[in-house]
Amino acid sequence: MSIHSFPFPFSKEEYAYSNNSSLLDPPWMITVTDDYKKEIMLKRKLLQQNHDRCFRSLPISLESQWEVLRLVLHQLAEAYPSHFSLSQNGKEFKFQNHLLEEEVQFVFRDNASIDLEPLDIVGRHVQEDLILMGDRSDGLFLEAGQLCFPSNWSLTFVLGMEFKSIHYPVPGIKDSGFIEKVERFISRIGPNTAWERKNWSITISEKLDTPLETYADWGRLRKEVTHENAGEMVHLRVEVQRLYRLPINHDILFSIHTYLLSLEELVQHEQWLKMFYENIRTLSSDIADYKGISQYKDEVIHFLEKTMDDKEKMIR
Repeated sequence: MSIHSFPFPFSKEEYAYSNNSSLLDPPWMITVTDDYKKEIMLKRKLLQQNHDRCFRSLPISLESQWEVLRLVLHQLAEAYPSHFSLSQNGKEFKFQNHLLEEEVQFVFRDNASIDLEPLDIVGRHVQEDLILMGDRSDGLFLEAGQLCFPSNWSLTFVLGMEFKSIHYPVPGIKDSGFIEKVERFISRIGPNTAWERKNWSITISEKLDTPLETYADWGRLRKEVTHENAGEMVHLRVEVQRLYRLPINHDILFSIHTYLLSLEELVQHEQWLKMFYENIRTLSSDIADYKGISQYKDEVIHFLEKTMDDKEKMIR
């Protein structure tokens, strides 16, 4: 993808954990980029090879899954009318994906009319991972998800868990009450309303799928980073995360669109280089551990400082 369309996540020259959400207008949960076909093919390959890892659901989620299916197909057709179309005749729907030359037909809320669960169907037409959180009287619970591109977490492990418990491993947020504030924020999101935030981490290589279950395959690459190869190996990983309140069942749809940018590309942007460097430099050790950066943080800083020195010498 072009560096100009990359969702650079930093606005300050110092790391600070924050909610940083903004209201979306229109409240669309999906974005189609130039990488659409490539990423959809990768998602489908992962789903075919590892379906139990990439899709999980609880029976209680089925009604909301139907709502998500209709919502996302409507949004695709409305936002990208040259790529997608959706027609309706009573409860019968016909969705056409012109980019893939595919057609999907179903009868709304008729499970016999589909071969896969509704969330599993619609997730195969969007680049985003889709998570469904049930809003119950005692909190938010992860009740279904199609997750192909996780950053070191497991859908199987968190299925059925409470929102707060999922996030307690993040350093500092349990004792500060921060996660309770975030949950209250989500619980107040109104129907048909969407909010967006950017979350970031660093990853090695251009690999989008880094689930906890395959850590042995991709985690070992962290040991291979040097200041000489950091520009090529290390990538800034940004997740554009969106939250949407379903108007009928009042559950929450959580979409995650993942973007990668190599440090070689990032340093071409003067302001991004300086801001990224300051955020990495001021990262506390516990957050660096949590984000998996500790093993090669010094190598990345060395690379960034040398790049900035070289640029200054060119100016003189």
